[in-house]
Amino acid sequence: MNDYLSLFFKKMGPEIGRREVPASSIEKYKNQLPDLLLEFWKANGWSGYGDGIFWTVNPAEYESIVQTWLDESGILDPDTYHVVARSAFGDLYLWQSQTGSSLSIDAIYSRYSLVAKPPLTNTQLDTKVKAFFLTRERDTDDFDDLFVSAQKTLGTLQPDEMYGFVPAVALGGPGSLNTLEKVKTLEHLTFLSQLNPLTDWGFPDLNDFDG
Repeated sequence: MNDYLSLFFKKMGPEIGRREVPASSIEKYKNQLPDLLLEFWKANGWSGYGDGIFWTVNPAEYESIVQTWLDESGILDPDTYHVVARSAFGDLYLWQSQTGSSLSIDAIYSRYSLVAKPPLTNTQLDTKVKAFFLTRERDTDDFDDLFVSAQKTLGTLQPDEMYGFVPAVALGGPGSLNTLEKVKTLEHLTFLSQLNPLTDWGFPDLNDFDG
């Protein structure tokens, strides 16, 4: 096993909720996403890690959601970004086709951070994928240290679920444990995308694929 994967699994733990990636999806994203990421999909499926705090995902399921957000954000070429991973609370990690630019969306606050890159070589793209997995930490995808308590209270997430605040923070909710619910990921993200336009955090993304 590659060293970067060994360290990733050591920090995050074994996969849960694995879904096998069909050959058609590998073919669809060939030449759009890095080869090493597609190899990760083949070997490990779309799965949860860290007891479900971090998930690799099927980009196709998120296309309409992020399109709604990105089209109104002012981000150039919004249709070239693909969601490749998410957190238990709806943070989304996107990769731009071919260039290696990365975009992170905080769904709770409807904020984004974009790290633009010039087109990268295949080797550079694979290095960036390694850096992304190597720098994963459970607390990176937590929200106010609520994950462990949420899991104990609400149960472990299924692949199509996330923890969402009801009422949403954007609607004045306090963002506290007693307002968390286990919700369907795509439906809840669609709802959040309709509340506020996506705006820039205004500082570099510390969770960029480069680490």
